[in-house]
Amino acid sequence: MLHLFGDPATWLPFTFAALMGISILVYVVLDGFDLGIGMLFALGDEAEQDRMMAAIGPFWDANETWLVLAVGLLLVAFPIAHGIILSTLYLPVALMLIGLILRGVAFEFRAKASGRTKRRWSRIFIAGSALTALTQGYMLGSYIMGLQQSPATIAFGLMTAICLVAGYVLVGATWLIIKTDGALQRRAVAWGRRALAFVALGLAAISVASPLVSPRIFGKWFEGSALFYLAPLPLGSAAILLALFLLLRRLPDPADRLRHLPFAAVTLLFILAFAGLAYSFYPYVVPERLTLYAAAAAPESLAIILWGALFVLPAILGYTALSYRIFRGKATTLSYD
Repeated sequence: MLHLFGDPATWLPFTFAALMGISILVYVVLDGFDLGIGMLFALGDEAEQDRMMAAIGPFWDANETWLVLAVGLLLVAFPIAHGIILSTLYLPVALMLIGLILRGVAFEFRAKASGRTKRRWSRIFIAGSALTALTQGYMLGSYIMGLQQSPATIAFGLMTAICLVAGYVLVGATWLIIKTDGALQRRAVAWGRRALAFVALGLAAISVASPLVSPRIFGKWFEGSALFYLAPLPLGSAAILLALFLLLRRLPDPADRLRHLPFAAVTLLFILAFAGLAYSFYPYVVPERLTLYAAAAAPESLAIILWGALFVLPAILGYTALSYRIFRGKATTLSYD
């Protein structure tokens, strides 16, 4: 059975790497707008914060499931890589978990509080969202640098942390454009315009820095005909950034017909960025040190795990799709009454 698709020692690790990558990408887009809105909380008054919270209330639990799935797949399919990556990134992972805990607790308690206590939970929600986004960005930069620790790699990690924050703020603003109207929607458009400039600068900076600090990435990008085949990624990203700039200048439109387009454009931008990262690192799961084939569990174990993944993944997809369908439309007041 395992040999129906060729050598299981080849296609099973690749399949799990693809599933893990898709889970991370979905998480970045979906929980990204949660985290972005959490940071945008700092710019809204209390009434606007209530609307912003309502815009993510029905979705944030389902969105975080994708992170759990990605880490779970890393653990069961690539246990050696799991140990290396999480032990190297122990401190930022711990800080990220603290941020996620603060955000989750603040979300629940803020909805039941009032007055000064409510404002305190709002500040904790902002802090938890910012801490989570910054640590995730730093871990991305550290991963690109091969999990090495030096002043240069730390500086690169800090740069990617700021860039990811800008990306999350942008996707959060575009989600608010979909879920809100009136003054808050207009403010979300303005927030999106500002974040877009930082995202464009961040993508350019990371694109220039990555091949300069990694000889392997430089070779994969520029040797032979690689540059020709990779050209659609930067060109497509530039076209999307331009389209977003033009869209955000036209919004909000009176009929609200264009409200979904900025979020769709940012999602496509994330997909192109992820495709570039996937190409740059394949076949390594630990950069420069361990390929996904060397790090993978035994094919017999992966085959058993695959059956579980084929059951769990549709369940998560179905639950996520159902929640977005039920709570489609503009956000209203979030209440536990």
